[in-house]
Amino acid sequence: MLMLCPCRGKLKLLVVSLSFVILFTWLYLLVGNSENGRSLLLSACLVESTEARLLERDVLASRVREVEEENRQIRLQLSQSQGLAAQPAEGNYGNQQWVASADTGPEDVENTAEERANHSECSRSPTAEKCELIHVACVCAGHNASRDVVTLVKSILFHRRNPLHFHFITDTVANQILSTLFQSWMVPSVQVSFYDADELKSEVSWIPNKHYSGIYGLMKLTLTKALPSNLSKVIVLDTDITFATDIAELWAIFRKFTEKQVIGLVENQSDWYLGNLWKNHKPWPALGRGFNTGVILLYIERLRRIGWEQMWRLTAERELMSMLSTSLADQDIFNAFIKQNPVLVHQLPCFWNVQLSDHTRSEQCYTEVSDLKVIHWNSPKKLRVKNKHVEFFRNLYLTFLEYDGNLLRRELFGCPSQASSESTALQQALEELDEDDQCYDFRRERIMVHRVHLYFLQYEYTPTADGTDITLVAQLSMDRLQMLEAICKHWEGPISLALYMSDAEAQQFLRYAQASEVLKNRKNVGYHIVYKEGQFYPVNLVRNVALRNVNTPYVFLTDVDFLPMYGLYDYLRKSIVQLDMANTKKALVVPAFETLRYRLSFPKSKAELLSMLDMGTLYTFRYHVWTKGHAPTKYAKWRTATTPYKVEWEADFEPYVVVRRDCPEYDQRFVGFGWNKVSHIMELDAQEYDLIVLPNAFMIHMPHAPSFDISKFRSSPSYRYCLTTLKDEFHQDLSRKYGSAALKYLTAQRNI
Repeated sequence: MLMLCPCRGKLKLLVVSLSFVILFTWLYLLVGNSENGRSLLLSACLVESTEARLLERDVLASRVREVEEENRQIRLQLSQSQGLAAQPAEGNYGNQQWVASADTGPEDVENTAEERANHSECSRSPTAEKCELIHVACVCAGHNASRDVVTLVKSILFHRRNPLHFHFITDTVANQILSTLFQSWMVPSVQVSFYDADELKSEVSWIPNKHYSGIYGLMKLTLTKALPSNLSKVIVLDTDITFATDIAELWAIFRKFTEKQVIGLVENQSDWYLGNLWKNHKPWPALGRGFNTGVILLYIERLRRIGWEQMWRLTAERELMSMLSTSLADQDIFNAFIKQNPVLVHQLPCFWNVQLSDHTRSEQCYTEVSDLKVIHWNSPKKLRVKNKHVEFFRNLYLTFLEYDGNLLRRELFGCPSQASSESTALQQALEELDEDDQCYDFRRERIMVHRVHLYFLQYEYTPTADGTDITLVAQLSMDRLQMLEAICKHWEGPISLALYMSDAEAQQFLRYAQASEVLKNRKNVGYHIVYKEGQFYPVNLVRNVALRNVNTPYVFLTDVDFLPMYGLYDYLRKSIVQLDMANTKKALVVPAFETLRYRLSFPKSKAELLSMLDMGTLYTFRYHVWTKGHAPTKYAKWRTATTPYKVEWEADFEPYVVVRRDCPEYDQRFVGFGWNKVSHIMELDAQEYDLIVLPNAFMIHMPHAPSFDISKFRSSPSYRYCLTTLKDEFHQDLSRKYGSAALKYLTAQRNI
């Protein structure tokens, strides 16, 4: 007993000494790591992410990682041995246990449900390779969806650091809109491909679908057939998505897929698939809460390998025998498929698809703003959805909605890209300009490419059987919006309007049009947005956009400040037939008048107009400011004319005319104020168009404040000098194009 006492004393001393050593070592490490504001108690991934450490800390961190790796291997072996009995044969996907996890891959399948919650995994998360091409697919049909997808694209471009290739499954309308937009946008390191949705309709048209998206809501099922055979993987997005982070982070998750996983999805955040929303609610089968298909990581190469097209068809056919139709389009079929094949799905953290429909669990996807990755406006209510933080989400969406798309034309540093032919041609044209030229800015404006969004609002047009239909063509900016309703009341035929606006102004116009009963009820008006860029108003470029997008054989070229007489549309159609415009080169002149009164009792006939002229309520257009512009119309003769009469071209003549759609375009060198219409009439005359004045037609100019460009013309000698220079160059070009017949224009100009 006595002999044991010294041993016990030594043992106690050893334990105490060892405790002190461990304690001091722990304090040393804790203080050392706190120098960088971090504690050893934090995740090991923070240790891994720090590169500049002292040597002993690197050694210690390396040892910690080795221990963690050993523990991970042990847990992995345990989990594999426990699940071995339940593992089905290779290739049998029908009845496997669901082992997919939230953002887990083969290297961390041991994570528990709590560990794979919706939080970033810091340095352990994979990253996309620098300059790796990211593929994004989207189904887009119609005017509204085309408008929505632009906001989606803006949010992606804003954050991206990688080259992108967009794949759009489109109808004819969306193809025209988006192809024109991207061609004029010219964003570096962005490729765009289009696929005809009509060719895919037969693949899904047999499926009854109650969803508001119609047949296009089923198109994502056909992507393995639609997309190129050499494309291995793609991110598939709905048009009502907004990104709050770099899409490369989402792309990198493909690396975390197991060998069998072919699709990555976020869990559905509503109770739809739980079947408890109302009495007798019977949703399609789904795994738990099911998955939302607004954001999909699609491993197309693997899907083709397992026979995806046949598998989803068999699933749909089987379920439709009892369900009769889909309620949520492709999402129902995806979920029924996953229910039978759970091993194929890789569950994404829910911040990759925060679903803002009513009564969702979306608030559980984030604790801070930095947690947000993707916002999904998947309610038919869109921005009016009920959510505690909807104001924040709405502001984020509106930021991209009104963001200047021109600012997204930035190069990706360190990532060489193949410039488009349009971009190369533009660059060459710019290099040929002399920057020391006093008129450099004018010349640069002529070759500048503006972003164009065609058919910004819903447009419907049915051609007339007699081939005499005519479209009113005009351009405007934000300060002339108030004229639109009046023009629509005066002109019942189709209209093509080009609007020169910023991104933010375009959204103001959209709200204005949607709030107007007059504009909402007119579907035959094509609104084409030309986005602002540069210091001048490119008036003739904007006019040409409106002119190019006409669907009728004839056009009435006018300005938005004019109101046509009531019944002018029908009168012009009759005149087209009477004057045989289909077989002759004629320009029908509509005489122009003006009033200085903002409120005018509009004349209902020529006789009433003549009476107002005599009383001084109306005037011939610009008679007191620019008489030469319309004097060749011969108003005195028009007063008593009962049949059309021909007039001759004179210098500075700029009437408003009706011509065939294949008329020459406006010369885009003329920007702002001055000679933009004069040059066009001159070219019509050079092409031997007969100028015919209509005896019973008229239009009236309504008063407005002077434009900014006319103020610059009046105040700037440099502006006037450059306009004169451009006139001379236009005359020279006309002479080269039309020969000696064009010399009269130069002579007439010198005689002024």
